[in-house]
Amino acid sequence: MSEEKYDLVILGGGTAGYVSAIRASQLGKKVALVEQSLLGGTCLHKGCIPTKALLKSAEVMRTISNATDYGVDVDNFKVNFSQMQSRKNDIVNQMFNGVTHLMEHNKIDVFNGVGRILGPSIFSPQSGTVSVEFENGESELIPNNNVLIATGSQPMNLPFLPFEHKIVLSSDDILKLEALPKSLAIIGGGVIGLEFASLMTDLGVDITVIEAGERILPTESKSIANTLKKELTQRGVSFYENTQLTESQITIEATGIDIKLNEEVTHFEKALVAIGRKPNTEDIGLNNTKIKLSNSNHIIVNEFQQTEDKHIYAAGDCIGKLQLAHVGSKEGTTAIEHMFDKSPLPLDYNKMPKCVYTQPEVASIGQNLEQAKANNLNAKAFKVPFKAIGKAVIENVTNQNGFCEIVIDQDNDTVLGLNMIGPHVTELINEVSLLQFMNGSTLELGLTTHAHPSLSEVLMELGLKVENRSIHV
Repeated sequence: MSEEKYDLVILGGGTAGYVSAIRASQLGKKVALVEQSLLGGTCLHKGCIPTKALLKSAEVMRTISNATDYGVDVDNFKVNFSQMQSRKNDIVNQMFNGVTHLMEHNKIDVFNGVGRILGPSIFSPQSGTVSVEFENGESELIPNNNVLIATGSQPMNLPFLPFEHKIVLSSDDILKLEALPKSLAIIGGGVIGLEFASLMTDLGVDITVIEAGERILPTESKSIANTLKKELTQRGVSFYENTQLTESQITIEATGIDIKLNEEVTHFEKALVAIGRKPNTEDIGLNNTKIKLSNSNHIIVNEFQQTEDKHIYAAGDCIGKLQLAHVGSKEGTTAIEHMFDKSPLPLDYNKMPKCVYTQPEVASIGQNLEQAKANNLNAKAFKVPFKAIGKAVIENVTNQNGFCEIVIDQDNDTVLGLNMIGPHVTELINEVSLLQFMNGSTLELGLTTHAHPSLSEVLMELGLKVENRSIHV
């Protein structure tokens, strides 16, 4: 048993976990963090960071391929996939070392092992003592006053198509490829599937996206989804929407996988299954607590991330809200501040930005027009195309289908949401996030002087358009 009692033990060292640990340390608390793998979690090692590193390489490849459009002739270039992977690994290692340093700097004790929550015992009248099992078979008990569960999630498989990590791949597997396949079936047209579709098609892989729902990207507006589908189709991606696969349609062979689509059998070298993620809530001792789970095994929490056991909180993917690293960080810090009586504001998920790092990029915040009308709001949308913005035209002369759309509640003149597709919108969305956080108006957005030429002028024009004062549209 640990000699000291901790103010807080955190299960999981991903984004939600380590950010929460730092916030608790800032409040002067004694913190232990339990992580069975590597600090940084999915985002750093298997998600946001490595995928964006590869997407950057694909962007460079695409720029070189289209260099003639910019007046630059380039000959005899080729994809060096092993170098791309090496660069990605260097980026991940650098950031991993950074997180490790932050733990040391903030005097957070890190236990590398599998953590489980124990029930009440002679050591503690309440559940929550954490048992850590180390790789060598030894274990240690960590007594504490509070627990934060931030155990994250993992890729979900199809019941009839389990991951065997060679032909049928998860998003974890595809990041470890040593060579590019000639063809790839992507099962699932959500964010993860489409980011890999954009990345791989730019690297010359023949891509087919198979989506069970009626359309790709169901979390975004129809116009965004249609625009992205059109752009990816032009780059060579094939789409099958409203296509639910069954076991009888699939045959796995030594050379790849055959999938029957529209009565025709198509052969693919590999298949990526990207149908969502499931929470890591099994075998962590929840049966020893009062914690309740949803039907999908996510931990149920209140608006301050508190479980039924009031001294145990949960944040990040394991609670199943918006499964985004920055949202997990915010949930975690909210939990810590509530845990230690700092009176935080509860999270407003409508003020959390969402990004898709395809080419073109997609970003949104709040409700789109379809969602607002489904919620019986008197909503109206205003749209500005990127082709009205000089810097956007400079960025790409040939691809100008992008736009920025704002949704207004006409009854009280408030901003319900904003969605956009186009160049660098994953950066532009942060200006909108600030606008929403500050409860800003469209007039304030429109009257804020934006530098020219800049991509963010699209937001100024949008704010002015709502007020019937736009200049360029």
